[in-house]
Amino acid sequence: MPSVTRRFADSRLLRAVAVLAALATSGVAQAAASMCTAHSPAHRVALVELYSSEGCNSCPPADRWLSQWKDSGASQGIVPLALHVDYWNGLGWTDRFSQHRFTERQQNLTDLAGGHTIYTPEVFVSGRELRDWSQPESFDERIHKVIAEPAQADIALELAAPAQGVKGFGVDARFTAKTAGSGPLNAYVAVYENALTSQVRAGENNGATLHHERVVRQWIGPVPLAAGSAQIRRDITLDAGEAADANAQPGRFGVVAFVENAATGEVLQVAELAACH
Repeated sequence: MPSVTRRFADSRLLRAVAVLAALATSGVAQAAASMCTAHSPAHRVALVELYSSEGCNSCPPADRWLSQWKDSGASQGIVPLALHVDYWNGLGWTDRFSQHRFTERQQNLTDLAGGHTIYTPEVFVSGRELRDWSQPESFDERIHKVIAEPAQADIALELAAPAQGVKGFGVDARFTAKTAGSGPLNAYVAVYENALTSQVRAGENNGATLHHERVVRQWIGPVPLAAGSAQIRRDITLDAGEAADANAQPGRFGVVAFVENAATGEVLQVAELAACH
């Protein structure tokens, strides 16, 4: 017959198991399960920015071209983003994804490179224009050159459940410069959306059904790195329809974080993470 001491120990063990089982279904465990993280690799990652517009009839082929890398990610060295500009909006069709800040960014990157004219579709790889992006050998050469270099910055990215009652997700991005004397650095976070469709009713693409991937919907930054580091923490709020899409379609939304040399426009490092639920 077991001793009183043995029965007491067994009882404590059973209570401990019960507590752990309860925690496994508690909000604490659910919050831990809903958190996901990513870390930039030791090598540099190429940020591919496509400047596009639904009002431009030469843009749909470029949109399709960009979509081939929608699932690639930083582990493969290519992180694509589609930024829709607003300077086509007065020519018959208003692009619902356009933002003036993307026009300003396109102009700034062009100015930093000594250029003058912006146009669509235009592609930048890690902050440098690539005019012959549609030529596979040219694109591959630029990508391979970027990812062959060691990372000049380090990015830790974490997504978690937002504050109670908020539909969306929380972002915590931490940026650290790995080299000194690289000039003023800025941190950015971009929230993208996949699987978007538009029925165009006017302008150069009148009558077309356009499909988009990696469209930037929210843009945070620039946030200067101070003493070599910066942090961006933000709750990303989705409306009811977007939240429903995100829950029904894993990978519908995601976050890209990057560090840029403010003086040259060169993107030093990139991390990305699909929104997890």
